[in-house]
Amino acid sequence: MTSLRLATLGVALPLWLSACAYSGHSVRVAELGVPRSSRAMEAVLDLPGTVTVETVVSADWYVPLSGLLNLDHPKAKAAGLHDRDEPMHIYFHALRHPSRGLFVVDTGVPRAFRDDPPASGVGWLVRRELHLEKMVFHVPFGDWLARQPDKLAGVFLTHLHIDHIAGMPDVPKGTAIYAGPGETDYRAMVHLLLAGSVDGLLQGHAAIGAWQFRADADGELAGVLDVFGDGMVWALHVPGHTPGSTAYVVRTPAGPVLLVGDTCHTRWGWDNSVEPGDYTRDQAQNAASLAKLRALAARHPTLKVRLGHQE
Repeated sequence: MTSLRLATLGVALPLWLSACAYSGHSVRVAELGVPRSSRAMEAVLDLPGTVTVETVVSADWYVPLSGLLNLDHPKAKAAGLHDRDEPMHIYFHALRHPSRGLFVVDTGVPRAFRDDPPASGVGWLVRRELHLEKMVFHVPFGDWLARQPDKLAGVFLTHLHIDHIAGMPDVPKGTAIYAGPGETDYRAMVHLLLAGSVDGLLQGHAAIGAWQFRADADGELAGVLDVFGDGMVWALHVPGHTPGSTAYVVRTPAGPVLLVGDTCHTRWGWDNSVEPGDYTRDQAQNAASLAKLRALAARHPTLKVRLGHQE
């Protein structure tokens, strides 16, 4: 009987591990976002807008280059790139809409990472793997938010990786949260270690509003949403890094800004059209999404590009 149980466990355990979802946090249908075509977006993209963007470096960090960049790509090999600790930033971006209010894209790092890491909601093993000792804290999200005269109206996430949702403990409970489709329920073995920390960061928060993308009628992008219906902020579905990875385009008075998210982490990756490495779920799909964003930027030379983790 013992042998039989062990054999059964030997079959069932790998299946269970591979079936672990990224998060058990609640998801709802987003009430924001009007599906449009890429042509409709690009028709107004270069016109001055009314939304301002403030990009904040929440912390500096060092992580393996092999996670940020596909070192097996022929261009990376030709350049002689090897794995090393790569300097990077952890950002959040503040969007101020004249009538909708203050929103942020991603959340930087929380006060707790600096002041009391066990209170952050991230488990000790994940904290150890994050190497918080390599972080230099500049502006934890809670410190920044405390200085703002306006109430936070919502959080737009590029995806749910921990370095993009870490600041959620500093976000007021009840704040609306939005992210791409499939971010919580895609499955991988490593999620057995990560899911508890992801849920810890999201604990007590509202259900995530999943963007309702539709296929782009023009075929230039996977999906395009006019977030507020006024042509000022656009959500672009760029799957690959994660299933629901989302980039955002903002029309500002000084011209359009593209917030790439982790479809591209590094400046070298953007310049050479090389997708991220080990941290990406589907490199081929990520590469296709990156190519589409670079093509969009080429069609609109005034578009200011802000990458996932480097200037």
